[in-house]
Amino acid sequence: MKTIHNPDVGEVGVKLLLNRGVRILFAVVFASRILLYFRPVGCVLLLVLPCWTTLFAEDTQVMSADVCIYGSTPGGIAAAVSAAKGNCTVALVEPTDRNGGLLTSGLSNTDFRSFEALTGFFFEFSQRVQADYDRRYGSKSEQAKAAFRGTHGEPSVNLRILESMLAEYPSINVIKENRIQSVQTSEFVRGRRRLVSASFAEPGNKSRMIVAKVFIDATYEGDLMAISGESFHVGRESREQYGESMAGNELGQADGQVQGYNLRLIVTNVDTNKRAIPKPEGYNRSDFLGVLPWFESGKLKRVFAADHSGIFRAHFPYLPNGKADVNDTPHAAVRLSMPDINDAYPNGDDKTRAEIVRQHYYYNTGLLYFLQNDAAVPQAVRDDAGQWALCKDEFTESDGLPPKLYIREARRMVGQHIFAENDTQQVDGDARGMLHTDSIAIGDYVHNCHGTGRTGSRFDGKHSGEFYKQVPPYQIPYGVILPQKCENLLVPVACSASHVGFGALRMEPLWCSLGQAAGWAAVENISNDKPVQDIDVAQLQRRLHLDRSATIYVSDVPPTSPDFGAVQWWGTRGGLHGLASAEQPQPQSLGGQYVAAFPGHFVEPTTILTDEIRSRWNQLLPPGVQTSTELKRLQWIAAVFASFND
Repeated sequence: MKTIHNPDVGEVGVKLLLNRGVRILFAVVFASRILLYFRPVGCVLLLVLPCWTTLFAEDTQVMSADVCIYGSTPGGIAAAVSAAKGNCTVALVEPTDRNGGLLTSGLSNTDFRSFEALTGFFFEFSQRVQADYDRRYGSKSEQAKAAFRGTHGEPSVNLRILESMLAEYPSINVIKENRIQSVQTSEFVRGRRRLVSASFAEPGNKSRMIVAKVFIDATYEGDLMAISGESFHVGRESREQYGESMAGNELGQADGQVQGYNLRLIVTNVDTNKRAIPKPEGYNRSDFLGVLPWFESGKLKRVFAADHSGIFRAHFPYLPNGKADVNDTPHAAVRLSMPDINDAYPNGDDKTRAEIVRQHYYYNTGLLYFLQNDAAVPQAVRDDAGQWALCKDEFTESDGLPPKLYIREARRMVGQHIFAENDTQQVDGDARGMLHTDSIAIGDYVHNCHGTGRTGSRFDGKHSGEFYKQVPPYQIPYGVILPQKCENLLVPVACSASHVGFGALRMEPLWCSLGQAAGWAAVENISNDKPVQDIDVAQLQRRLHLDRSATIYVSDVPPTSPDFGAVQWWGTRGGLHGLASAEQPQPQSLGGQYVAAFPGHFVEPTTILTDEIRSRWNQLLPPGVQTSTELKRLQWIAAVFASFND
């Protein structure tokens, strides 16, 4: 058995690892050998392991679980809930003191385009958020309307709902403030190995070791994936590497630049709930004087705006209770994102990452403090800036500031399938995108990047590497969460994608779907004693459909339909491709980035089957499945699905 240490542990962490020493290693080696070679006996051993290992190392708590998940991001929580539904015990380990990732740290204006793309865990979550507002304020209230079908919950509400979903499963053990330090693995056999345990540093110079059958990395940074020895990429690939038109720098060459980060402030215009933004430590007004010429020239007219007329992008539609989610404004004169200082973050040690985070907090909050308070700022601009302020009732433990930085991109695994620009390409003559019969999730956003570099200063330059490309709804193959080496590791967040491809995957609803799939894949791994690379994808898809998670975008058969599973099964086989031509109108705008259902992505359940479609559909039937004489599309699909399940 091998132990792989985090090279960025630091002196204290190294001492912890050494102090545990031979005693705990003996316990884990013994347990892992039994688990690897005599799994039924090993399962019994793992039940008593926490008791007898305390005899070996007083400073290390050793515990076991079927599934160990690192990162209680929305994707990690979705994975935990799915695994628990599959009767697995789960250790959900979070390196900070707050669950929910960015969904509870300011990103409340959720990134998706149409409601029809929201299924599975995120669909359930948003329904619960909406029900919460309906119950507390009334279904006809302004708050219920602003909740936008539960996708625009206030951070405090999102946190409460996510934690209530976790609390419904006693088999999920949530462990906060534990940071990954090392992993223990088996030896390589035929090019693969298993993770046996993971060790974490706790507050107070203590440590924890978790022995598990399956591990899931749900962090934004991919820290567990990286320390496990899996291949990953940081930065932009060249155009020729994956044949991507938007890849690379201006010459199409690869580099180490990653997408820009920024805070997602939550602000309010309700006077009784306003909290003044604190002056950041080390504040120097001269750092922000360069913004004034933009207002003097009239090129910037506002501080907060939903368009390019301001700096702080107050996302529209607004949140309930007079709040707004603030973001970076694409292609704006003055930006909140700072891509020129991000590149060292993904592989940085704790000190490096902390300094990059500090610089973001300083600039994002210092700029707003300057515009609201400095005498050199024209009074009209100060008045405009003062219309919004931090909230008294959000992030109360961090002075109203979001506790986490918006990490748009860090490491990306090089896995079994590298999701690239071509994976969202529209099929010739068809309304739909490329078919992936091994799909485990769907998305409908755009390939987007808020910039990877900057020329000039904060106030007289511009971002580089920025792109936004609209595409039809797309499927995500199972291989995107599969590593190359570890046969019991899944990576749904820092997943396998190119820089351009990742720009279409890095949305919380989609990460929830990938996390949900990872949780069910873990169940399949444990139930069938197969490497995650070898499980039956069709069975995984069946589990996802039963859990109301889509593997293909369908506009007129929602997750609540009794025929959802049948339609998803048939569409993922290719049955819904070719029903509509490529020439489709743009979806109707719902305001902001949101649109109605994408045209041409339907079943049209009551439409009579034509001979041409019936003939093509018959050719797609699995062996042994009888065709149907039903005349209407949905009836035919339901009939052959029933035959398939018999």
